[in-house]
Amino acid sequence: MSTEDINAEVHNAFEVIKNGGIILYPTDTVWGIGCDATNAEAVSKIYALKRREETKSMIVLMNAEKMMYSVFKDIPEVAWQIMDLSEKPTTLILDNPRNVASNLIAPDKTLGIRMVKEPFCFKLMERMKKPLVSTSANVSGMPTPNSFKEISRHILDGVDYIVNLQHNKVAAKPSTIIKLGNDLQVKVIRP
Repeated sequence: MSTEDINAEVHNAFEVIKNGGIILYPTDTVWGIGCDATNAEAVSKIYALKRREETKSMIVLMNAEKMMYSVFKDIPEVAWQIMDLSEKPTTLILDNPRNVASNLIAPDKTLGIRMVKEPFCFKLMERMKKPLVSTSANVSGMPTPNSFKEISRHILDGVDYIVNLQHNKVAAKPSTIIKLGNDLQVKVIRP
């Protein structure tokens, strides 16, 4: 995909997101459903589309340290080390998020986040200046699609915009998930 194609899709997706819409887009792992992480109404649309309980939180993508600090006042030093040393996409679950939609925050006051370098996601967040919700493109309880072709009609019809980068190679594997408390307790949720 050319830079022009990516930039055009960033523009289209941004227009939908800023108006409270939800998008289907390629991430650094699997195809995801996303929206502005500060818009509780848009977040609710994703829960409804996925038929997912709002107590099962979703993760948020970020593209810069500044964005991390806008969501978390205290970030354990080991979080930066894990992100720097991870050889594959890694989601960190951190304590006491702020400045995001309250329906994204888990009952235990945590939020899963992942820093991304994937060009589309990175540029979209650069334009949004906000974190981006990311959840797999499936109905809750169903298998995660490994490719765009495996995404169900229900999901395709339920989003406001499908990013036209179907030829983008995604890893087709969910990220590693590590829970990292401010008390420095580390727990691997998904290797």
